[in-house]
Amino acid sequence: MPSSIPEEPLPSRREWRAQQADAKARGNEPVRASSDAEARASDAATEAAATTAAAADPMAILTANESSDAGRGRTNRRSLLADEPSREKRNHKGAWGCLIVFVVLAALVAGAALFLQGPISQIIAATQGPADFSAEDAATGEDVIVMIHKGDGGSDIANTLVDQGVVKSFDAFYQILLQKTPEPVFQPGAYQLKTKMVASTALDALLDDGTRLSQTVVVPEGTAAVTVLQSISEGTDIPLADLQAAAANVALFGLPPEATTLEGFLFPATYTFSPGDTAESALQTMVNRQYDALDSAGVAVADRWSTIVFASLIQREAGLRDDYYRVSRVFLNRLDPAQWKSGLLQSDATVAYGTGNTHLVTTTDAERADPANPYNTYVHPGMVVGPISNPGDLAIDAALHPADGPWLFFVTVNLDTGETVFSTTVAEHDAAVVVWQNWMREHPEYG
Repeated sequence: MPSSIPEEPLPSRREWRAQQADAKARGNEPVRASSDAEARASDAATEAAATTAAAADPMAILTANESSDAGRGRTNRRSLLADEPSREKRNHKGAWGCLIVFVVLAALVAGAALFLQGPISQIIAATQGPADFSAEDAATGEDVIVMIHKGDGGSDIANTLVDQGVVKSFDAFYQILLQKTPEPVFQPGAYQLKTKMVASTALDALLDDGTRLSQTVVVPEGTAAVTVLQSISEGTDIPLADLQAAAANVALFGLPPEATTLEGFLFPATYTFSPGDTAESALQTMVNRQYDALDSAGVAVADRWSTIVFASLIQREAGLRDDYYRVSRVFLNRLDPAQWKSGLLQSDATVAYGTGNTHLVTTTDAERADPANPYNTYVHPGMVVGPISNPGDLAIDAALHPADGPWLFFVTVNLDTGETVFSTTVAEHDAAVVVWQNWMREHPEYG
């Protein structure tokens, strides 16, 4: 069988490398391992050798082919790896840098959102208008009687409507009122309204004669006697002068011997009188209603005076329902020499009452230092000398059942919500006062 091996042997690997090095030295292009013809000759020689070897060993051809294929496979892989661009190592520092940048950007965005929250809210409020109840809200409203007093201006009426849940916000009512022409004139008296009213509907109702109730009087908890008399005259046909004269004759109404006025014994409620009622009969109706409340609470006749005095103080100082019982405890703790040596209640509401400002609970330094004011509990120790308002059922119950606690101080830190902080130490109280002062600075309309 003729041999297929070429007459000229192929160069070895070492010779081929030497040829390449020599070509580079001469500046020529690198030479290939073999030409196409040489490659074909090499393949033919390999096949011939394999054929010859197969005659002696049939497995030799398989071994030779595997060896050849393996060699070419390794060569090809090395060639591919050599041609492939080198891969850069992963830079973990770069990943951390991106993360830090992301966190910083997120913080900046959050800070900007917080900073712009106020202005954005103002813009939204300006475009949407003041908070007002909707027609759907109004459908769930309940009956309520609202008292308009002589001399009440638009802002006073707006505050009253908000306090009694008739309108949702002061501005909702007041802005509509300012746009009304001619300027509305409100008649003093009691008006039958609903809670959750649309502000414009509430205004129309107050200007409608049909909603004004005849011979009806509303006395809110904590109202002073001087205001109660005014309300009776506004809601009925009874002249104010007649009411004042009747109230001055305290002996007519069977009050405790300590009483010098009707203060504290005109129970806060809604009353409807008959056209023929006199000043004396109207006032006696209120006094009897207060006695009913005391009897229902289990107060003995001998304890009526002390209970009313204490309850009237709680009524003026407390805000939220649960706070009544804590306020009661604070004043009782201050009357305990073991806890409060001075025995001074230090109530601004009592001082204000003594100055004639029965609607206030704030005082000045000079007013708190005035010993001529018998109601000045910053100067005179012990319980206040007399009632400072007309208390309701809740205040009476709190006077009889104070909460348990060591508190010696309290301050209302939010006049909108009535949130009150109770403290045991001066340091705790001072911190709460700062909160209240900051709130007042943010709400100058309460100043």
